[in-house]
Amino acid sequence: MSIFALAAVALIACALPSKAAGPSPNQIKRLVTFGDSYSDVVMAADNGTAWPVWCAIYGNLTLYPFARSGATCSQTLTPRIFPAIFESQLPTYFAEVANHSISVPPEETVYTLWIGTNDVGVGEIIDGQQNPGVTLVNTVQCKMDWITTLYNSGARNFVMQNASGDMLNLQDVILYQADSYPNRYWTAERNTSEWHIFMTELVASANKLTELMLNGLAPTLPGTHIGLFDSYKLFTDIRDHPAKYLSGTVPFNVTGAISSCVYPLNSNVSAVTPHCTTVEGSAQDSYMWFDEIHPSQRSDWVLAREITAGINNQSSEFLTWLT
Repeated sequence: MSIFALAAVALIACALPSKAAGPSPNQIKRLVTFGDSYSDVVMAADNGTAWPVWCAIYGNLTLYPFARSGATCSQTLTPRIFPAIFESQLPTYFAEVANHSISVPPEETVYTLWIGTNDVGVGEIIDGQQNPGVTLVNTVQCKMDWITTLYNSGARNFVMQNASGDMLNLQDVILYQADSYPNRYWTAERNTSEWHIFMTELVASANKLTELMLNGLAPTLPGTHIGLFDSYKLFTDIRDHPAKYLSGTVPFNVTGAISSCVYPLNSNVSAVTPHCTTVEGSAQDSYMWFDEIHPSQRSDWVLAREITAGINNQSSEFLTWLT
C-alpha cells in the first residue's frame, strides 16, 4: 500500500466516531448495589441515609440494593455468619430477576461492588482467621468473578469501588489506627501499631492487585462499560482537605467519631457498659467517621455525589471508565 493510501486510511479512521468509555450521560436508569455495611441501605452504618439512596435521588435512578452488613465476598474464602456476595447476595439478585421482582435492562443498569473491609479485617486476614490457604489474591479474584458472573447473565455496566481496588483507607479508621482503643468491634489485647502497619500494607496491596486484575479483565468482556471508583483517593482527600467536603458547626474532625465507645480491655461487649460519647445535631457534619470503622453520613453524601457524577459521565475526578 502506498504512503498516500495509508494516509487516506488514517484520515478515514480519525473521521469515524469512536465509542466513548463509560455510559452516555443519562443512559443509566437503574442502580444495583452489592457489598457490606458501607453500602447497606437497610441497616445504614452511618446512622442516617446510606450513599446508594443519595445516588438514586441525585441521579433519578431506580435502586435495587443487595449489599448487607458484615458481608465478605465468599464464604469459601473468608467465612462469616453474614450474607456473603456469592452465597447470598447474588443468589437473591438472580431469584428476583427470575421472578420479575426487578427489571434490569442491560443498557440502562449499572452494578456496583464495594467489598473487602471484612475480608481483610478483624476475624479474617488481619488476625489469620480466613480459610486455610486463602490469600489476598483469592479475595481480589473473587471480585473479578463477581463481574464475570453478572456479565454472563447479561449485565454490561459495572463500577468497582475503588479505582485502585475496593477499600478506602482502612488504616485511618479508628479500629486500625496506631493509637486505637478497645471498642465495640474489638476489645481483646493487640499490638495496635502492628495492626496499623499491616492494614496499610493489606489495603495498598489489595488495591493495586484489583487495579491490575481489572485492567486485564476489561478487554476480555466485549460490550461492557467498566469503571473504577477510587474510594481510597476520595477519603484520603477528605482527610487531608476537610474544608472541601465537611461543613459542620464545630472544628473539622477526621480522626475521631460521631459515636465513640471505649470498652474495658478483654471485655465482653454485651456484658459491660462502655464509656460512650455522641456528637449531636449539625456538628456531625464536621466528622469524617461515624464510629470506629464506618464513614459519617456527610462522607457518604460526598461519596454519592461523586459516584452519581461518574455514572452519568458528567465529570468526577474519582471515577475512571476503562471501557
